[in-house]
Amino acid sequence: MSSPGPDRADRADGPDGTRHYRLAPQVAVRLLGAGLVLVALVVIAATLLVALLSVPGVVLVLVVVLALGGLAVGAWWLRSRAWVLRLDDRGYVVRLLRGAGVTRARWDEVEEAVAALPQGRPCVVLRLRDGRTTTIPVEAVAGDREELARDVRARLRQGGVRR
Repeated sequence: MSSPGPDRADRADGPDGTRHYRLAPQVAVRLLGAGLVLVALVVIAATLLVALLSVPGVVLVLVVVLALGGLAVGAWWLRSRAWVLRLDDRGYVVRLLRGAGVTRARWDEVEEAVAALPQGRPCVVLRLRDGRTTTIPVEAVAGDREELARDVRARLRQGGVRR
């Protein structure tokens, strides 16, 4: 019996063959950085309100605690619950990726899957029969790129796509 690979925590397999690919750590860190900037802006605004409008200081403390709590919950969600790609026997769903194109389709709608380098970034591009595409930057997906490609190819074959 073989042991699971090191990227096992980067994907979650469901009992029905569904596989969720998680958000890559470097992308999660970027999102947390944006959240930290937002928290800082909220705290600055609350500080100004307290100083200029003579609002009780407890309001500022409450805002800081809630903002930091929200950031902590967001960090937990990004690390343990957020996924960017779900593959199952019927099709795929992409989320949390800007510019992905079509975010969900059935395998029988896919004409082919190809590797591409738009803007110099490695991507898996799923071309649909109607001309639309789904672009999945592999850098945004945690885990092994080759495993992702094998999984997509295997599901395409099961769905009747030859290429």
